[in-house]
Amino acid sequence: MSDPSPDTPPSFIECPDGVRIAYRHSPGRAPAVVFLPGYASDMTGGKATHLEAWCRARGNAFLRFDYQGHGESTGRFEDGTIGVWAQDARTVIESVIDGPLVLVGSSMGGWIMLLVALSLSRRPRGLVGLAAAPDFTEDLVWKELDEEARARLRSEGMLNLASEYDEAPYPITLALIEEARERLLLRAPIALHCPVRLLHGIEDQDVPWATALRLAERLASTDVRVTLIKGAGHRLSEPPQLDLLAATVAELL
Repeated sequence: MSDPSPDTPPSFIECPDGVRIAYRHSPGRAPAVVFLPGYASDMTGGKATHLEAWCRARGNAFLRFDYQGHGESTGRFEDGTIGVWAQDARTVIESVIDGPLVLVGSSMGGWIMLLVALSLSRRPRGLVGLAAAPDFTEDLVWKELDEEARARLRSEGMLNLASEYDEAPYPITLALIEEARERLLLRAPIALHCPVRLLHGIEDQDVPWATALRLAERLASTDVRVTLIKGAGHRLSEPPQLDLLAATVAELL
């Protein structure tokens, strides 16, 4: 298989329901690094492509993909839930990669990363969360909605919320909120024992940095480090932050 670039056409995995999940895989040695993007994000972002180039230079395998309803995958975004997207991640990983993994999850991808790691037993050798946002649907969306917005969400099934990253609003569905309540992680101990590194910007206006501390406290692993980055926001895509990401992954490899 030739090494992909951001412009290389993706490969696809056909799911039983007809959805096609797009992915790009660079072969190499284990552990393979897997990037899990955030809500309404895709695999062409700066963190994913930077990490891919870094892995290729080192000779490590790398995998990036789009959840259904995102990027180059098929399916409707509005039909997605945390459980659906976690299954997408697991399907791609199990179809493409054998052996040990280092999972890197950005924002919502940090939540998906934890769910996938719990389901894959001993395969994950390490986890890196970038502004990881477990339980965001409950703690950062539902709790922030006023009663009028909650009533509208219940009656209409969907709200469009403004995004500072895109001119178009992004949808939040009632199904997303309700299904996610079956997958909340910060309310109880999290039975993961591999090394975990959590990078979080102190100026993050979307996911409070205190979320990283809550997550660190809940993890069963004794090898957990939280790095708070002064002056950094939610995206963590500036060159010094990308260098820190690569250095963090290198430690786990």
